[in-house]
Amino acid sequence: MLASLAAGLATSAGSLPIFFTRNISRKLLDCLLGFAAGVMLAATSFSLIIPAIESAGGGVKGAAITLGGIVIGGIFLDLVDKLFPDTNLMAGPGQNHDNLRRAWLFTLAITIHNFPEGLAVGVGFGDGNIANGLSLAIAIGLQNMPEGLAVALPLLREGFSALKAFLVAMCTGLVEPVGGLLGVGLVQVAKPALPWALAFAAGAMLFVIAYEIIPETQKNTSSKLATHTLILGFVIMMFLDNVLG
Repeated sequence: MLASLAAGLATSAGSLPIFFTRNISRKLLDCLLGFAAGVMLAATSFSLIIPAIESAGGGVKGAAITLGGIVIGGIFLDLVDKLFPDTNLMAGPGQNHDNLRRAWLFTLAITIHNFPEGLAVGVGFGDGNIANGLSLAIAIGLQNMPEGLAVALPLLREGFSALKAFLVAMCTGLVEPVGGLLGVGLVQVAKPALPWALAFAAGAMLFVIAYEIIPETQKNTSSKLATHTLILGFVIMMFLDNVLG
């Protein structure tokens, strides 16, 4: 549980750069949001989809289970989007309610994404392989750092204070020790559920990135630059995921 807690808190550590930003231009925010989208696309591919296929046994079975989980995750976020409560109570003066809804959806998707990572750490320890559990926790913690920035930036963009954005990013990571506790305590139940949880989180992430985040970065004159930063975010996260295993 301590290992998964440390991995989850790395999400808040990754959002710390927002405390050193002042008067960020809309163009720079679009580029940073594009970078965050690239990070999350790579995390979806290499931290969620590929491990889901492998943990389901690979082959046709692994691909079929992962396909099902992705579809269910995407439908779930679509329903959340349609049934999302009015954001008027969360919006301050001058805040765009649609943009705020989008930021909260992205936050929800990353929270969902963090739970199966904590579950994976717990399963690693629950199998009795301490070295494997620790290496998983370290790798996931390092990967969580850019994800924390990905959570905080959309909120910062919508006028949230740096402290509030940081606290939200921290909360998204705190679901990891919950997943870790379940994984280590109920390893016989959690292990078969892991591929479904990973694929579900991947579907949720894909829906939000494709439907909300990428279109948002393409609305202004900085759309091409935002596309370049998306690619940059993707290759950096791809490198981290594969180097860290």
